[in-house]
Order: sequence, then C-alpha cells, then structure tokens
Amino acid sequence: MRYFALATDYDGTLATDGHVNDDTLEAMKRLRISGRKLILVTGRQLDDLLRVFPQIDLFDYVVAENGALLYLPASREEKLLGTQPPEEFIKLLQERNVDPLSVGRVIVATWHPNENTVLQTIRDLGLELQVIFNKGAVMVLPSGINKASGLSAALDEMNLSPHNVVGVGDAENDHAMLNLCEFSVAVANALPIVKERVDFVTDGSRGAGVSELIDKMIASDLSELNQQLQRHDILLGTTEDNSQVNIPAYGSSILLAGTSGGGKSTLATGVLERIAEQNYQFCIIDPEGDYENFEGAVVLGDAERSPRITEVLDLLEQPHQNVVVNLLGVALQDRPAFFAELLPILQKMRSRTGRPHWIVVDEAHHQMPSSWNPAELTLPQQLTGMILITVHPDQVAPAALSLIDTILTVGKSPEQNIKQLCEIVGNCPPKLAPQTLEPGEALAWFRAKDAEPLRFRFKPGRTERRRHARKYAEGELGEDKSFYFRGAEGKLNLRAQNLILFTQMAEGVDDETWLYHLQQQDYSRWFREAIKDDSLAEEAAEIEKNAHTSATESRTAIKQAIEQRYTLPA
Repeated sequence: MRYFALATDYDGTLATDGHVNDDTLEAMKRLRISGRKLILVTGRQLDDLLRVFPQIDLFDYVVAENGALLYLPASREEKLLGTQPPEEFIKLLQERNVDPLSVGRVIVATWHPNENTVLQTIRDLGLELQVIFNKGAVMVLPSGINKASGLSAALDEMNLSPHNVVGVGDAENDHAMLNLCEFSVAVANALPIVKERVDFVTDGSRGAGVSELIDKMIASDLSELNQQLQRHDILLGTTEDNSQVNIPAYGSSILLAGTSGGGKSTLATGVLERIAEQNYQFCIIDPEGDYENFEGAVVLGDAERSPRITEVLDLLEQPHQNVVVNLLGVALQDRPAFFAELLPILQKMRSRTGRPHWIVVDEAHHQMPSSWNPAELTLPQQLTGMILITVHPDQVAPAALSLIDTILTVGKSPEQNIKQLCEIVGNCPPKLAPQTLEPGEALAWFRAKDAEPLRFRFKPGRTERRRHARKYAEGELGEDKSFYFRGAEGKLNLRAQNLILFTQMAEGVDDETWLYHLQQQDYSRWFREAIKDDSLAEEAAEIEKNAHTSATESRTAIKQAIEQRYTLPA
C-alpha cells in the first residue's frame, strides 16, 4: 500500500455549510476500516469545530487553527504549535474597530475588508506575524505556521511520511498542505487556482468529492493515477538531445549492473542523493563499507561491530531518517542469512508505514545469490522500491530478477547485462548491437515500456566521493585491489593498499619505474577500477597522455589530483 492517510480540509471540502452529510461519514468509516488514517486540517478554532462536528473521533489527529494547534481526539490532548500574539495586538485591533474578531489558542481571525487594518497594526507594533487568506477569512498566525507545518507535526507524531499521504482541499490556505502531500486533490468546487495546481480534481463537490476520493483509495490505492505524479520522478541523467531520463519515485524495481570501475558507484550515489533530496526514506545494505560517509544517513555497523536488526528498525521508525547497514563486521558467509532475516522485517514495516520507500542492496549477488530461495517472502511486494547493484547479474537469484522492471547498465559490453537478465527471466531481449559506453554514460531499459534501451549521461551526486574518502585514503584494500609498483622488468613488488601509501611510494620509487606505470596508464586504471573514482581516473589519464611530462611533474600533478579529492595526513 502506498497511501496510509488522508488529510482533509473541513469547510468547503468535507463539510457543506459546516455540516458533514451521512454518506461522507460512512465513507470516512470505510477508509478507517481499510487500515488508513484520517487527519483533519482546518482553519477553524477547536471549540468551534467540536461544537459543529461531534463525530471528531473519526479522526486520528486534528490540526486546527490553520496549523497552530494539534489535537488528539482519542485522549483529548492538545498541543500548541505556536504562541498567541501579544495582548497589545488584540487590544489595538479592537480599538481600531476590527469586527468580527475571534481569538483562539494561537490564531487571531477576522474577515474582509479588515485585512488592511490588520497589516497596518502588525507593522505599527513591529510584530513577526503573517496573514493568511481563505476566501473571505483573514487569519493572523506566527511566522512559519500554516497547514503544512501543522500536518507535518501530526505526521511526526504518527511516524508517517508525507509521501504516504493524500491531501484534499478547496481554498488558498490549503496550498501548503497539498504541496506537502504525495498526492494532492481538489474537490470540484475548489477555487480555480487550487484545481490548477493539484494532481487530481474530483467529479463531486465537497463531501461527495471526498467520498469519491476515499472509494478510489480503497479500491486501487490510486494506482490508476500514478502517471499524474511525474513531479516526483527521480532524475537519472540526460540523453544526447538533452531529454531527461527518469525513474518513478514509487513502484520500480531496478537492477544496476556493470563491470567493476564502470561507474556503478557514481550512478548509484547520484540517484540516492536525489532520492534523499526529495525526502524519500531509504535503507542501504552495504557489504563493503562503500556508503559509510553518505550524507544524510546513519551508519550502523563497521569492521569491528555487526549491526543489530533492532537498531535498524528503531532508526527507520523515524520517517526522515535514512540508514546504511554496514556488513563489514558480518562474516562473508553469514551475510545472505543476515539479509534473509532483515528483508521480511523491512517488508513488515512497509506494510505498516509504507517505509522505507527504497531498499538498496549493494553486491546483490552475495546477498541474494542464485541459490537463494525466499519461500517465506511475498516477492512482488518485497521488490517494489528496490535497487539491486551487482557486477554479476547472472549470479543473482532468478526469483529476484524476475520482478525487475528497469535495468541500468554501465561499463564494458552493457548489452550483455540486458541479455543475461532476459535469458534468466524469459524475456525476449531488445535488439542491441555491441557498444562501448564512455565514462559517465549508462544504458537504461524499461521492460514494461517494450522500447529500445536509452543511452544517457548520468548525473553524479555532489557528495559522490565523500563516501569513499576514508576507505580509500586510509583503509586496507585487498591484495586484488591494491596498486603494485613493479617496473618494466618486474624487479619490484611494492604494494600500496590505499592512497596514502600510494602517494608515499610514488615519492620513493625511481623515475624509470614511475614513468613505466605512467606510460602503461596503470594509475588511471587503478583509480577507476579499484578506487572507483571516475573523475580522478580521467584527470590521471590526461596526465598520462602527455608524453613530454617529466617524472617529477607527473608525480606532482597526480598527487595534487588525489589531494583535491581526499584529505590525506601531512
């Protein structure tokens, strides 16, 4: 399920002339029976609302006073989200004959044409207040308080993300709330400017429109309207003619495959950064510590300590918290079992909250090997919103690959990854000639669209290198990932297992050995394939191409290129 709550305005949306009809009340009850939550977001003062709407207990939370007051019907608990303007302000409005004038817990409200007097009074007293209009109503609130801020506070209390909420309204003061919600709806009687900006407009007006929306939510979770949510799409990159290549923010199952050093890390990090920018929650299963410096995520586990599943769940309960599950402390042979235990627990959380929105499995051929048989998992649900990253797609469990709808492939012979996927899942692969991708390029094939793969240049993330900095600068790379200064005749065997040792050894080896590896383009190859830093590799390649550069000049240039990207000890 994608949508776990409905946030609705009251007057002009749920209610007609302050009254909610029986058919609408029955629809609200059906929504609650479906397991979804109801949140009322209104400009009314609470006492007034309780007087006109005795069925308030149908709502899980009420946001009153246009975002300034939170009310929990089950316990009758109230929580102020702002402070009332000073008494001097209210008194001066009365002296200036502002009538009618109502004062709530926080809100001060009147009607047109009193807005000019209200604004002048705010200026005269030098107060930090804002005026919000709702048709003829004029509402005064502390700066920053609106329906969106109030709804955010309610969702935080409920441990729900705005990405799992549908919002419906009709007037100017609903804009902020509707923009916050994943799916925004206007009833048919809404102001034209509101209807222009939402994702969907109901056929019915007021309560009939809300009932119509509720029935659609129960029947299909609004799946037939997914195409209208392209504003949430995640950018992958651009084609040669500058057309954008995107993936939907919800419902995709992605395989990211390619040769080592082909740019998988750069592409994955850029996509994850844009997912984070839109506040979708993600959980990364990180077997090699590649994401330990990912900005905006908490890392659980390290080389000395394995993560605990309870820790993962506790953090993910917070809707805005992303998690990296570092498996370096888990023995290699035990990682598939750890993942097999974690995945159904994450899915159980998804069934309750809709989160995490994305589950990213790096080195998927280790976590979900071809022998993997997840008999207890409901795979069609499990793999929605997943990104599987691997060098060996043919070694990933067929049960997982069968649910992939998008493949992104980088590096050498990208067409082979598409062919392998098709052979495993029984698809007829698209006709694709052998080709070579340039650094920073990828192929995207969307199976459901039955179209040819798209070649595009992907957009790297701003923090792409930060996540590797400590590992590659100071860490212990394996023997197969280390750099070896051997020279033309193989007389040396000096191993550099990180960038610090590389720069130290570079200063000490003789010019002949240094220039031999430079001319063989060994430095750029190591940076690309082992260090997985495409931009450093490209800069080193430019230095290697210059046949006239001396050993001293090239050493200095490559060392400077490293130091620009990594913080090395003096």
